[in-house]
Formats: sequence, structure tokens, C-alpha cells
Amino acid sequence: MNKEKIHYLKDLAYYSSIGFQVSLSIVIGLGIGVWLDKKFSTTPWFTLIFLILGIAAGFRNIGLAIKKSRKL
Repeated sequence: MNKEKIHYLKDLAYYSSIGFQVSLSIVIGLGIGVWLDKKFSTTPWFTLIFLILGIAAGFRNIGLAIKKSRKL
């Protein structure tokens, strides 16, 4: 394969994984929040806080991907 096609495939793999990164960060934040709420009996506060942090991490991943695409 030529270099252009290899570069295209690498970019395709990176950008297709963004959805997985966003959903995984939200699920991890939610999981940590639920676990902490069960441990300390503070329902729903830790769940809400860590869900918001997970969503923010997901948006950060999108922002980093946009920043990377603008460099090219």
C-alpha cells in the first residue's frame, strides 16, 4: 500500500474510536458515582457529579480529536 492509503486508514481507525472513547468515559464516570453512592449512602450526589465528569471527559476527547485534525 502507498503511504497516503496507510495514513488514511490510521486516521479512520482513530476517528472511529472516538465514539467508543466518549461512551466509555461516561460509563466509567457513572459506574464510579454509583459505587461511591452505595458505599457512602449519598444517592444521587456522587452519581450526578461523576456522570458530569464523565461527560466532560468525553467532550475533552472530542476536542482533542478536533485539535489533532486541524494540525493535519
